[in-house]
Amino acid sequence: MTGTIKLQNVATHEDFGKKDNLEDELEDVSKDLADIQNKLYAHGKYAVLICIQGTDTAGKDSLIREVFKNLNARGMEVSSFKVPTKNELKHDYLWRHYIALPERGKFGVFNRTHYENVLVTRVHPEYILNENLPHINSVDDITPAFWDKRFEQINNFEKYIAQNGTLVYKFFLHLSKDEQKDRLLRRLDKPDKNWKFSPGDLEERKLWDTYQDCYEDAINNTSKPHAPWYIVPADDKPTARLILAKILLEELKKYPDIKEPELDPETKSCIDVYRKELENEE
Repeated sequence: MTGTIKLQNVATHEDFGKKDNLEDELEDVSKDLADIQNKLYAHGKYAVLICIQGTDTAGKDSLIREVFKNLNARGMEVSSFKVPTKNELKHDYLWRHYIALPERGKFGVFNRTHYENVLVTRVHPEYILNENLPHINSVDDITPAFWDKRFEQINNFEKYIAQNGTLVYKFFLHLSKDEQKDRLLRRLDKPDKNWKFSPGDLEERKLWDTYQDCYEDAINNTSKPHAPWYIVPADDKPTARLILAKILLEELKKYPDIKEPELDPETKSCIDVYRKELENEE
């Protein structure tokens, strides 16, 4: 994403065709991502961090399952960030995200991310008080300058990890309010989906416009060349999955140095010897 965006002007739906065709294409793209992951693992010099944000019901869990289903589990880590624990609150707000970063050679997916700290906490600033920060004694102490400083800190965090070999890609699943309503109703109507519903979902839904403003502000303040944001139309789940997968594949192809290392000259020169030894085993 480049330039300032207004989410209300960005489409939440794209029509890419029939579901079966989308699923077939996604399967091909997912296999291509798996091939890059294998090379990344062998190469061992980059990590890939995929950050996925979106409102409740945006389809984050199913997207992660479908897009990355062909990747080798040894080279893939998924972290989900919920309400901070007591131990996490004893550290700075980025600590729990930093320790979850993928190793070089691996893909890491953040299902909800460090941006919760400028989204949920901005809509509910009273949550900041749980961090026990110096000079923050009441909600009145949380000024606009506080959020500007957090954006600066997040930008510095992402720049630092990017400079040290982590490729950062951030995706916002852009869902319409009407589609969220339909998905919440389906959760109520389907017994096997009831467990996902919480009355709190309806309370948060009342704050829809506030959340949209906060997402918009966060995206505009933190989309950088080393850590870009991509806005993905999310009203249709198969389309959203394919869009994200294709963007990720296209971006990773820009790194031709990600390839399997060559054998050392001595071992390579003896390949025929090793082959004969194996073939002549009794």
